[in-house]
Amino acid sequence: MKEAISKIIIDSLEKEGVKLKREEVEKFIEIPPTTDMGDYAFPCFFLVGKLKIPPNEIALVLRKNMQDELEGFDDIQTSGPYVNFFVDRKKMAVNIVNEIKSAGENYGKPAINHGETLKKTMVEFPSPNTNKPLHLGHLRNMTIGESVSRILEFNGDMVIRANLNNDRGIHICKSMAAYKFYGNKKTPKTAGKKSDHFVGDFYVMFNKKEDKDSNLEIESHRLLQKWEEGDSHVMNLWKKMNKWALDGFKETYKKFGIKHDVEFFESEIYKEGKDIVEKGVQDKIFTKKEGGLVIADLKKEGLGEKVLLRGDGTSIYMTQDLYLAKLKQDKYKIDKSIYVVGNEQDYHFQVLFTILGKLGFNLNGLKHLSYGMVNLPEGKMKSREGTVVDADDLIEEIQKLVRKELKSRYKLSDKELEDKSMKITLAAIKYFLLRVDTKKDMIFNPKESIDFEGDTGSYILYSYARASSILKKLQENKNNKKEPSSLQELDKEEVALVKKLSDFKDIVSKSINELNPSLIANYSYQLSKIFNEFYHACPVIGSEKEAFRIDLVLCFRQILKKSLYLIGIEPLEKM
Repeated sequence: MKEAISKIIIDSLEKEGVKLKREEVEKFIEIPPTTDMGDYAFPCFFLVGKLKIPPNEIALVLRKNMQDELEGFDDIQTSGPYVNFFVDRKKMAVNIVNEIKSAGENYGKPAINHGETLKKTMVEFPSPNTNKPLHLGHLRNMTIGESVSRILEFNGDMVIRANLNNDRGIHICKSMAAYKFYGNKKTPKTAGKKSDHFVGDFYVMFNKKEDKDSNLEIESHRLLQKWEEGDSHVMNLWKKMNKWALDGFKETYKKFGIKHDVEFFESEIYKEGKDIVEKGVQDKIFTKKEGGLVIADLKKEGLGEKVLLRGDGTSIYMTQDLYLAKLKQDKYKIDKSIYVVGNEQDYHFQVLFTILGKLGFNLNGLKHLSYGMVNLPEGKMKSREGTVVDADDLIEEIQKLVRKELKSRYKLSDKELEDKSMKITLAAIKYFLLRVDTKKDMIFNPKESIDFEGDTGSYILYSYARASSILKKLQENKNNKKEPSSLQELDKEEVALVKKLSDFKDIVSKSINELNPSLIANYSYQLSKIFNEFYHACPVIGSEKEAFRIDLVLCFRQILKKSLYLIGIEPLEKM
């Protein structure tokens, strides 16, 4: 409809000697707040400079020029500076429903030009440190990373899901030092703990004991130096603790539906990063100071001085990130590289991209997908103080709440209860983490996230299951199905649902352009809410408009299923 309206407006403006492209017109077309004001509206303010008359007069001129082009519209009116378009709703509804049914799974998918090479995009997430278990912040990272990957695949990109394991450095050595001093040769098995949680306990222990035991801090730095020297005893301890952490991560990834195509390890690439820095010193891009400290002077760029190598020769995260950027492009021949990392690292990526530019690196396609922090109702989480909510614990806590809710609503076998409660738990977490704009900080409230009647993943799953139930009943009563008749006037709930279904294309397009899954998450809820209003107001099976309403239910279910897929949520056929 926007395309049709754009054409009419362009033709009307040409009669006044003004030539505009479709995209210039289409971006101004709005949806009025109420249907009394039309289905679409076009504001004329921006045309004042071109036509040299007030916007309300422009609206009148445009409407007059449109009188011969009313096909597909019931009416075209003006309201002050706006031209309001009243669509032939029956025709619109039939066209949209037919288009959705015809396109099937590909409805809303951007067209790929014949012969166009697919873009190869690497999405890096969640890039954890191997000194503690994955936590709530990582869950937001993984939810965004996986959703962005699916959205880009829907756009036609060839997506490589990558993960950088930060498995070396001073933070890792802190866990190792605490284990060396206080571990008493315990293992996750003897302690009865999930392996990554076991490692994380020693990181927390380090931070609690370092003020009382100065030897801990000294030992952590000694371990780091010995690790870089390849000391066999230190390497054996590191390998053992690193494996515990990584094994634990894999369990959590599997539970959360995350699978990576490529795994990078800082321990395997940091040396090449040091080589890049040393060459940068030779080429006078970086400066080596007395004592061996190497810095990048970025004061002209407003980023100050950035240390790249410490005085003792050990490297920092920035060092290996320089080589990793080169490795991604050289080995995997990617067109785009997206780093899904929290906004606390905004400065890091500004510096990284600036330094890469100085090194002659192609910056096109580099993107830091910065997202806001996740806090709890009680306040900010802190890893070193042990106040972080671990991902596994959160999933377990919410699943308990979901089990209790399901038991109060339905009679389920133990297997059904376990399966459904886990799917609803993951939907609740993922949706709650995505419904807030990715750039914004947010508060995660476990109890609020599972409200079956609220703005939640549970509500959306329930709406999908309701549509599936209608279609299942229809299948069971297929002999009683009414023959299609000519479509009568549409109820307002039918119009609202048709319009919302048609919005899917725009929502997908915006989410691709902005790399913002929250647009699809919120659309999923709004679509579900409108469907439920339709469900309560418009009987489907046995009604005079049964055939059309069945098509509406089919289209709703199809679009919601795709929306849920794009935000990483598995639908439920039955609650």
